[in-house]
Amino acid sequence: MNYGELEQRLQSVSEFSDLFTVGYSLLSQPIYASHVGSYTGRQVIVQCAIHAREYVTALLGVELAKYAATHHFDGGAYFVYNSNPDGIRLVLDGVDFVACEKLKSFLTDVNGGRDFSFYKANANAVDLNTNFDADWGSGAQNRRCPSPESFIGYYPMSEREVNVLSAFTQKIAPYATISYHTKGEIIYYGFSGQNENSLARDEAVAYRLSAVTGYTPVLTTGSAGGYKDWCIRKFDIPSFTVEVAPLTAEHPVGEEYLPEIFEQNKNVLSAILA
Repeated sequence: MNYGELEQRLQSVSEFSDLFTVGYSLLSQPIYASHVGSYTGRQVIVQCAIHAREYVTALLGVELAKYAATHHFDGGAYFVYNSNPDGIRLVLDGVDFVACEKLKSFLTDVNGGRDFSFYKANANAVDLNTNFDADWGSGAQNRRCPSPESFIGYYPMSEREVNVLSAFTQKIAPYATISYHTKGEIIYYGFSGQNENSLARDEAVAYRLSAVTGYTPVLTTGSAGGYKDWCIRKFDIPSFTVEVAPLTAEHPVGEEYLPEIFEQNKNVLSAILA
């Protein structure tokens, strides 16, 4: 699969949902989203593919939106499919699409070569899921220099894609969010500093999600600066990171896993809104 083919798959959601662009990446590529269900009542944001090599979650988002369009659930859902389009394109197409020769050289150097299959960051070599303003820079695996993964950026909220997602979230004011990653079949919930009542609420939802997915609920420790973390800190809402595909799968997790992970996750909206 190349990025053009992936983009066509994302655009196909217009056949069954309201497709729109939430913003643009550093390299001016559209970040696609769509809405399914009612615009009244509680809304959920389903955020996908913030890590480049985890692009299969963008395809999972398409399948989940398609399912939600034909299966009733209370409220509505916004799907943000390709939260990191530049990074995904680096994984799928390589670096040659980058017009700036200096940026192309920088990315190739940071990556250690032209094979970007394992790349997670954006076109600034910042790991977007460490750049949110929620205990920024305190994660156990944080890096302080440009890197294919885990570089937190030079300051919180520095990246265009992070600001697009944060502005959209503030506009929607969702009841809850769920962020799809690979791999491990885990549901991460909770964040440092959360009060007991909010943590108990999120734990209860995490166990409902576990009941429909078969994944293991795990309380977040040693992680910071993620979208989930920011949503909990900023809005005090239920927010989850869900790692799909078995731990034995190799990165990047391929489309061959899509039927299985779709079946496991097709009822998450009903569970989160129960």
